[in-house]
Amino acid sequence: MKQRLFIFMQYVLPHHTLSRLIGCLAECQTPWFKNRLIAWFIKRYHVDMSEAQLEDPSAYRHFNDFFTRALKADARPIDDNAKVVVSPADGAISQLGTIEHGRIFQAKGHSFSLLELLGGDADRAAPFMGGSFSTVYLSPKDYHRVHMPLTGILREMVYIPGRLFSVNTTTAEHVPELFARNERVACIFDTEQGPMAVVLVGAMIVASIETVWAGLITPPLRNMRSYDYSQAARQPITLRKGAELGRFKLGSTAIVLFGANHVVWDSSLQAASAVKVGQCLAVEV
Repeated sequence: MKQRLFIFMQYVLPHHTLSRLIGCLAECQTPWFKNRLIAWFIKRYHVDMSEAQLEDPSAYRHFNDFFTRALKADARPIDDNAKVVVSPADGAISQLGTIEHGRIFQAKGHSFSLLELLGGDADRAAPFMGGSFSTVYLSPKDYHRVHMPLTGILREMVYIPGRLFSVNTTTAEHVPELFARNERVACIFDTEQGPMAVVLVGAMIVASIETVWAGLITPPLRNMRSYDYSQAARQPITLRKGAELGRFKLGSTAIVLFGANHVVWDSSLQAASAVKVGQCLAVEV
């Protein structure tokens, strides 16, 4: 009964209004409010502040500063094996595998469209048909910056408007096409292993998504927008493996895509496997 009510509420709640309201509260700099909120969150989710560059919770300007806190330089060592693709985020593997017939496995009984995930552009989706995907879910307790799985040159960024369903296990099992329905930012890179996409998927109470080259991408725009970074007039944006790519202000999901026959997922990983930034996610073929 509780699960049915939760799913029902996902459909009727005003996703964006609620999320932006939460976002405003998360930016509040009133000391007594933000300090109590941060202290409650640390206790509730057992956050390890010894990893943070700034260990004193009261030193953060507001909750969002705390939530997107930087870690100490040695907190997330990056696997430097040239053939290794690393995890882009702390979290848990939701699913990983092969993109079959243009569909990405979501949960038992559900999949979603690769074409729709990337904004409905067939040319953008074509290099990933028959390729590989990995979906990483970031829970509230996790570190919320997203990093590069592999060194790449940014080719395109696409903002795709949508809903803001929660992205936990329950919604993945009950909301069709979940990740292709939510608001998201798709970042397309050229790498030595061909095209790579890192898709930052929004969710309920995710106040915003940012990238290191463009800053704040959401709150939402009315229409889908594509930004071409491959033009000769632009200075190429190259991000090294392990470098910060972007961040979520409140948690969500990162989806990594490669083309066919380019990578093999680490055999030790499966649905619900815990991962951290920098650890081996896949090996180049």
